[in-house]
Amino acid sequence: MKIKLIVVLSFCCFYTNAQEKEFQALLNKKNLEGWNSYLLSKGVNSDPDSVFNVKEGCLEITGEEFGYIATKETFKNFHLVAEFKWGEKKYPPRENEKRDSGILYFVPIDAPEKIWPKSVECQIQEGDVGDFWLIDGTSIKINSERTPPQDYFRVEKVRDNEFPNGKWNSVEVISRDRELTHKVNGVVVNKGSAPSRAEGLILIQSEGAEIFYRNIEIKRL
Repeated sequence: MKIKLIVVLSFCCFYTNAQEKEFQALLNKKNLEGWNSYLLSKGVNSDPDSVFNVKEGCLEITGEEFGYIATKETFKNFHLVAEFKWGEKKYPPRENEKRDSGILYFVPIDAPEKIWPKSVECQIQEGDVGDFWLIDGTSIKINSERTPPQDYFRVEKVRDNEFPNGKWNSVEVISRDRELTHKVNGVVVNKGSAPSRAEGLILIQSEGAEIFYRNIEIKRL
């Protein structure tokens, strides 16, 4: 009996650990349950023109107004994966600029609602996907040197692995024990460490360009 009990307990522990390591949908493919929205002119959870909309399993962002959706949960050690594809439409003040969006993370849960809150950003912009942007005084180390705590500071990716417009791209953000990794289409394009913030909300931007996201998933590490 003792031997059998040990086997059962071992199996249960293994099963629990396996479950914890599975990716979970961060967007439920039906609506924005689990997220809050913010628009510059309308504030929190007021989106009458559907700048953010979930349709046929995809998050559609018109880009018509600057803002974001934010998770209601905070994350520290995590692996985030998502796919994105650019639309055609662009809006002022970026109608003549590169198409732009971004995934912000480590946003303080009590941060003021503004464009843009304190965070680390994985840049989603034509030609620049995977860049770090350090926002509102946030800093990280790149090759053991700390970035200056400025309003906005960019760390360019070390390689380019984007697909042409019209195709789906995958992007990954990995935060593990204060080590940060950005991957584009399966290839590491940027790495940093020792962020001045290491836990917070995750945001997805609306920044003047039509963009579609799908298969947004996360697992805690």
